[in-house]
Amino acid sequence: MNKNSQAIPQADEHSVFYAATQALRRHASGGNILIGATVLALIVANIPGINQYYFDFWQQEVRLQLGDFNIFSHSGHHMDLIAFINDALMAIFFFSIGLEINREILVGELSSFKQALLPIVAAIGGMIFPVVIYMIFAKGTDFSGGAAIPMATDIAFSLGVLAMLGKRVPVSLKIFLTTLAVVDDIGGIIVIATVYSTNIEIIYLLYAAGLFVLLLLGSLMRIKSKIFYLGVGGVIWFLFLNSGIHPTIAGVLVAFCVPATPVFAPKKYIKMIRSAIAHFRGEDDDMLVKRTILNKDQMNWLKEIESASDKVISPLQELEDSLHPIVNYFIVPLFAFANAGIFLLDTDPATIIEGISLAIICGLVVGKFLGIFIFSWITVKLKLAPMPDRANWAMMASIAMLGGIGFTVSLFIATLSFGSPEDIDLLNHAKLGIVVGSLLSGLIGFVLLHRTLPHKADVPATDD
Repeated sequence: MNKNSQAIPQADEHSVFYAATQALRRHASGGNILIGATVLALIVANIPGINQYYFDFWQQEVRLQLGDFNIFSHSGHHMDLIAFINDALMAIFFFSIGLEINREILVGELSSFKQALLPIVAAIGGMIFPVVIYMIFAKGTDFSGGAAIPMATDIAFSLGVLAMLGKRVPVSLKIFLTTLAVVDDIGGIIVIATVYSTNIEIIYLLYAAGLFVLLLLGSLMRIKSKIFYLGVGGVIWFLFLNSGIHPTIAGVLVAFCVPATPVFAPKKYIKMIRSAIAHFRGEDDDMLVKRTILNKDQMNWLKEIESASDKVISPLQELEDSLHPIVNYFIVPLFAFANAGIFLLDTDPATIIEGISLAIICGLVVGKFLGIFIFSWITVKLKLAPMPDRANWAMMASIAMLGGIGFTVSLFIATLSFGSPEDIDLLNHAKLGIVVGSLLSGLIGFVLLHRTLPHKADVPATDD
């Protein structure tokens, strides 16, 4: 995204952009599973005779009890399964987002102000415009409290759409969209923390603050145990759950306490590997091929390499890498399957183009597009930041349209906005608006990209 990056051959992607492309692939494949879970939820929720089992299933009580104490409870009320998914499992999702944000700030696209400026400004525009459009529709209505619903961009869903176009999509555009979605997530986290916190219990927050100090001290003292941070983080999650602050915020804050430095410096790691490998002499190769089991010394040498390998990766990076499959392939699809099921058989089709559904659809499809594109255009024209490599304004417009795929975080904010029993009708219509708006943004964005991207893969010839 800067001038120097143009000199890097795209074919050298595995050496230069390895971590970035691996993350992009995981998000993209997770997006495909997310799409499948959403479609399945909509089908099951509308099959007579089966749908009632689907809706009743999420109302089952969840318990993890020690004597009379149930960990999955707050203010004396036990969690049902849907609350467990939304408040507990989604805290892991936001913990993963926190790790990703922390890494991006330290070594990723957010570490360079010039590289980060364009997606940051675009994301800000992509949050302002949808909220304004929603508020115009919602003024004086009973759904005015959901203005934050259309401000999100779903990273997995949007990258899943990009994955359908393969290598025709420049890597710079994928990174732009990913960074934009990360900044969007930061905006969503701020909204959840400030707007959806009620009946604050100060004593629980004081206990949580003490534990945060413990985590920070652990980080300063170079404690690298992941169990330490996850264990203390679990207690902080419970305190947040009972404090009135939404518990998912605990996941984000704990993520920023996880150390980003490894136990071993890479130089020391390389020296240890060379020392251990030196024990395996070339003349012993034939013997190693024939043997079915290593001797004691060989085992010790290889164990040294294994131990050093574990310690050269920082706890932050290792946790992020370990959580990606769990979050992308289980937690987010389960959240979608539990929350996207909308009973449509008795729904008047006209309600899709009125009320809260229309406000959300316009916010996602029109608001996100205008906000991202206009703010990007102004930033580039003022020469505050360069255009992504190998991109043009037609491609940027297509990416701006994909930004309207709100889905996961939009559904999450909708459940927070209209979670009470008397708001169930508003919640269902909000979900309908999110699904339709995200679907329209995805389809239009895909068609525009298909027409504007080069027909050949974005991989220049190499010098080999």
